[in-house]
Amino acid sequence: MASSDIDVRPVSGALGAEVRGLDLEKLTEESFAQLHELLMENLVLFFPEADPLSAEAHKNFGRFLGELEVHPFLPKLDGHQEIVVLDSDQGAKADVWHTDVTFQANPPVASILQIVQCPPRGGDTMWSNQYLAYEGLSAPLRDFLDGLTAVHAFTHPNGTSFEAEHPVVRVHPVTGRRSLYVNRMFTMHFPQLRRAESDVLLEHLFTVAERPENICRFGWRPGAIAMWDNRVTQHYAVNDYTERRVGHRVTILGDEPKGDEPRWPHLADTGSTAADFRQRA
Repeated sequence: MASSDIDVRPVSGALGAEVRGLDLEKLTEESFAQLHELLMENLVLFFPEADPLSAEAHKNFGRFLGELEVHPFLPKLDGHQEIVVLDSDQGAKADVWHTDVTFQANPPVASILQIVQCPPRGGDTMWSNQYLAYEGLSAPLRDFLDGLTAVHAFTHPNGTSFEAEHPVVRVHPVTGRRSLYVNRMFTMHFPQLRRAESDVLLEHLFTVAERPENICRFGWRPGAIAMWDNRVTQHYAVNDYTERRVGHRVTILGDEPKGDEPRWPHLADTGSTAADFRQRA
């Protein structure tokens, strides 16, 4: 599958692989095709011994996957609006399981994060495999979920609100596999269900999505890079450190999540308004 120069080492039984022997500053269409195949298989790739990428090389790496996002809120690297700076001293500690930006109609396809400063220990990141989360459910529950949608929402401190409705079970556009597509940070409710039903089912699905057997964990060092498929993973930044942690991230603009057509209409009256559904961030 990959050239003899690339060393690929799986990091867990669920997902993730470390990749060595590839110069990310000089990617070609051929070498990226190998990486993309590895990404589809492993869902998240780590480059633990990568040399620090220049800002241009970081952006060029992301462009192999598509158009780069310019994030509306997060701070940017000077002179490079496509590169987000995640600085723990500025509150960038995402210690809730989530899939990025699912509150938009077209959530990101993928992200590439390089850590430029990190504590000597602590500050790992975990990823979870949402194919396995879905496949681990009983057949009747999978069938029920295939017919539902979920509302994802976020309100920024400046008052700007976002909301999108997506299938609860997403079909990956490349692999054709089904995955669970809800997350604790942004998924609010199932519009086909009543609030009490929705809350109980969501909590169960969050628990399934976050099970240890579906997870891999990566310990950072300065310069290390992670690249993940945002369509079929969740991630969690472990907040067990006090020293500064800084990362630079590019994100690739997304596609519309696709799944089965919903089998039931929205409830006309759930007993509460959308604003009553509790924020899970």
